[in-house]
Amino acid sequence: MENNTVFVLLAGGKSERMGVAKGLLEYQNTYWILEQLNRISNSTITEVYIGLGYHHEEYSNKIPWFKEAQLHFVLYKNLKVKVVVNQNPQFGSFSTLQTVLRQIPQTKSVLINPIDIPILNTTELQNIIRTQNQIVLPNFESKNGHPIKLHSIFWNPLLFLNPTDENSRLDLEIKKIIPSKITTITVTDSCILKNLNTPNDWAEYSNSDQK
Repeated sequence: MENNTVFVLLAGGKSERMGVAKGLLEYQNTYWILEQLNRISNSTITEVYIGLGYHHEEYSNKIPWFKEAQLHFVLYKNLKVKVVVNQNPQFGSFSTLQTVLRQIPQTKSVLINPIDIPILNTTELQNIIRTQNQIVLPNFESKNGHPIKLHSIFWNPLLFLNPTDENSRLDLEIKKIIPSKITTITVTDSCILKNLNTPNDWAEYSNSDQK
């Protein structure tokens, strides 16, 4: 059932602290959002949905095929990629997630990862992909991180939440689920906890990752 899981990469935020769209930061002669796709392409995932918002025009200017990907899937490496634009990004990341989920067949499981959290190594990513439960969470040193895998039974009802309600948040919905429906997978990759929010965060990560 591994191909029943699709990947959702959320990149719809303002990036106020970073000063530029995080996915358009340069990383090893490419853009960070493309590097994230490169990492996903090493797994058994075949479909990726990218959620854009505030900087969607800038993304399309820098990566022209993103514009075409708003209309239909575009092949990038071994991935079929669809770009979904949240026209109301002021409602926050949950509204971007809802906008993307509406484009996904309701029988699919989804793996969700924000653009500012580096995607972990392929081996441990595969462990998350193949694990079956309503919710699957990677855990590093007793802290849960991303990507989060959601079964359709769990994520379908998220579409009906009001995105303007401050309590419409993925973490709060997960807390409502009984523990037996949640699987936690211990990983050795600390990047599941990283938040690359500032230029200092980015410099520290990109320098250490390229050594």
